This record gives sequence, structure tokens and C-alpha cells, in this order.
Amino acid sequence: MIIDFHTHVFPDQIAERTIHALVHSAKNVKAHTDGTVSGLLQSMRESGVDRSVVLPVATRKGQFDTINRFAKKLNETYPEMISFGGIHPDDDDIPEKLRFLKDSGFKGVKIHPDYTGVFIDDERYVRIITECGKLGLLLVTHAGVDPAFDQVHCTPQKAREVLDKVSSEVGNDQPFMVFAHLGGMCLHQDVMKYLVGTNCYIDISCSFRSLMSFCDTDDEDVVRVIKDHGADKILFATDCPWNSQKEYVEHFRRLSGISDKEKNMILFENAERLLN
Repeated sequence: MIIDFHTHVFPDQIAERTIHALVHSAKNVKAHTDGTVSGLLQSMRESGVDRSVVLPVATRKGQFDTINRFAKKLNETYPEMISFGGIHPDDDDIPEKLRFLKDSGFKGVKIHPDYTGVFIDDERYVRIITECGKLGLLLVTHAGVDPAFDQVHCTPQKAREVLDKVSSEVGNDQPFMVFAHLGGMCLHQDVMKYLVGTNCYIDISCSFRSLMSFCDTDDEDVVRVIKDHGADKILFATDCPWNSQKEYVEHFRRLSGISDKEKNMILFENAERLLN
């Protein structure tokens, strides 16, 4: 069993232009699928991935209904996919919208501080994250550098401050926040300083320099995070289409320094527990 905790798809009618725009805006990044649902399903078959968590991104206020209608259809149509919901920090009626997502069966929510231009420690995001914790929704956030932007809106230091604040307000010892890209893309030393060992999950998407030249971490760095943070709080993830699921699975399976038991925890056991 393999669960990829970080993937993206787009409606067929906009997939081609969306992929083209994102590739054009980023540095040293290419797409490994066409961004469609069928493209991800084909990638999953070729790589042996059994389930993909799809993470929609709300880039502006007012996209809530459109994004989550598509996400809900994915969940109802494709048993191989588990789509989270999307929300923008400037949306109206945040508590009601998050309650709607919970009642609609969504397992969690994705946010992307860089695409919204809002820092993770802004009160608008703190409100969303706190409400997710109270409702029992997982919260996945982009963390670290995004190659399409010059400013980093979710640094490991800010992430730690938010994590501490929200954890005390929610009063739940069970981690529900997931920091993508090994906790902070291109900010590995700060991840080790501020996030490793805390009460959160870390996904390993975009974490191998040999597969994505843009990132700042190699195999030894990934293994160190797994050991120091705990394999029980690490999630296998690729960020497909920006990485090849097949290459990522093969590379992860070849990693030395972690046991088969730890690999199974990361590949599917931790995600199964979180997603029920």
C-alpha cells in the first residue's frame, strides 16, 4: 500500500493552461503529468500508488464554492483519490465554511500562504488553523520557498510560533497540522531548529535534490529528519505533477538508514491512521 499525501489536479477545461502558467512562473520546475484527473490516475498505476490526497489551492477570495464543488466530486467519483477542501484567508464566514467542509466529509483543508500573499502567522490564518483543530480537520500548508515567489510566507520559525499558539488554544495533543516539503523547502537548517521534534506532521514532497534540483536537501537530510522527528510523524508525498510519482516511490524505497518498518509507516500507515 502507498498513499501519496500531496498531489494536485485541475478540471479538464483549465488543466492545460494552468499547468502552462505554473511552469512558466516557476524556476527549474517541470510537470510530470498533464494536470488532469486521468493523468494522475495513470501516474498512480505506473508508480504503484494506491491513494492520492489531492490538495486544492484557493488563490483568491470567492473561489470556495467552485473549488470545493470540484473536490467533492472527486471524492464521490474516484475511490483512488481523497481530496481536501480549499479556503482563502479573506473568505467570509470562515467558521461556517469550515463546518460545511467537515459536514461534507472532507478530511482536511489545504492552504498556501505564498499564493494568497498572507503570512502563516497572520490572524486570518491562525483563525482558520485553530478552527480546523477544533473541528478535527487536518490542515496542510505549503512551507518554505515556492519557486514562483520571491517572498516566503511560511518560514519554519513562523510555523513554529503558529503551531505553539494554536496547540494551546485547541487543547488537543494529537497533531493535525502538516508542513509540506520536509517542513520548509530550501530552509532545511531552520526546519531542524524550529520544527523537527514538535507536535506536527511533515511531508517529504520536493525533498530530494537528485529528483528536483531546486530543493536544498539530499537523502541524508531526509533520513535525519525522519530519525529526529520520528517516523510516526512523517508522510510520504510527491507534489505530483511537479515530481514523478514513479521516480519518487523508487527513490524512497532505496533510501538507506531507515528500516522497512519505518518505510511502511511513512508510505501508508501514518496516512491511514490520519484518514481513517
